[in-house]
Amino acid sequence: MEELKYIMFFAVGLAMIVKGADWLTDGASSIARRFKISTLVIGLTIVASGTSAPELVVSIISGIDGKTDIALGNVVGSNIFNSLAVMGFTAIVCPVVCTRRNLLLDVPLAFVASTLLFVFTMTNSSISRTEGIILSGCFVLFVLYSIYIGKKGSGNPSVSTSSSIDIDGSWSEADEKEFFVDNEMSMIKATALFLIGLCCLVFGGDWFVDGASGIAKMLGVSDSVIALTIVAAGTSFPELVTSVVAAHKGDTDMAFGNVVGSNIFNIFLVLGTTSIISPIPLGSVGIIQLGIVVFTAFLLWFFFLIGKPHKTVTRFEGMLLALCAVAYYVWVVLN
Repeated sequence: MEELKYIMFFAVGLAMIVKGADWLTDGASSIARRFKISTLVIGLTIVASGTSAPELVVSIISGIDGKTDIALGNVVGSNIFNSLAVMGFTAIVCPVVCTRRNLLLDVPLAFVASTLLFVFTMTNSSISRTEGIILSGCFVLFVLYSIYIGKKGSGNPSVSTSSSIDIDGSWSEADEKEFFVDNEMSMIKATALFLIGLCCLVFGGDWFVDGASGIAKMLGVSDSVIALTIVAAGTSFPELVTSVVAAHKGDTDMAFGNVVGSNIFNIFLVLGTTSIISPIPLGSVGIIQLGIVVFTAFLLWFFFLIGKPHKTVTRFEGMLLALCAVAYYVWVVLN
């Protein structure tokens, strides 16, 4: 009976997290578009933060409950899952193209964030409150700069990379008519979706953590192993669905911004906020896992640099990333 309770908490919590992230993202995106923020910037900020909300909620609740292995393992596992599985399957559906601004700022920033996490944890085997403040400050600067770039120029949101997107994410007046035809959600509905989604995330996150921790005890494994695999894949499921659906629709701006933005948010916002609440020790999440996070961030950057045509992750490279994801999870299970 106890086992059934943990499984039910885990399943219901995950369902609430995924649906809550979906509603929160739809509402937030609609609100943002009414302020004429570009699709690319919405992907890098609003959608990325919405799909990263499960990681944020799970990590904060885990930190409050003293389950720091889940908090750190969740982010580490999620970033690996995003870089390999999400970007891989997205590129298989539709090659992912990034702009010059993405190549010069966003992708390298994801690598810098991963390296910063590695340095912080290796220096004193933990992420202190001071380091959490630094990470949170980097998050604020990133969001402010992204919004500034998105509002620059004509101030109108782009529809996709294939339309008339500039290197800074702005759009042309030719897209304005199409944008306002598609943007039919009222402000009341958008706000309601945002708030309902937020409530689902909070309550679902609490049940999800309790269920995951209980399952770990049932299986006789550490919280960090569950966090690196089941919890990370579960909380990254919104990124996978959002990116693949966006790619299927040809909106690779949203798919790219979602993956790269989520990786940046997970380290700067999720771990920054969580470590301010409760310092996060390295625990059983070892140096190899942190090294893999840095490597996958670099691998993604490398693929965009060598992609043909330039600044593209092709279907072939997407398959390589997906295979790396499979190999990683086989290695985790075997070890």
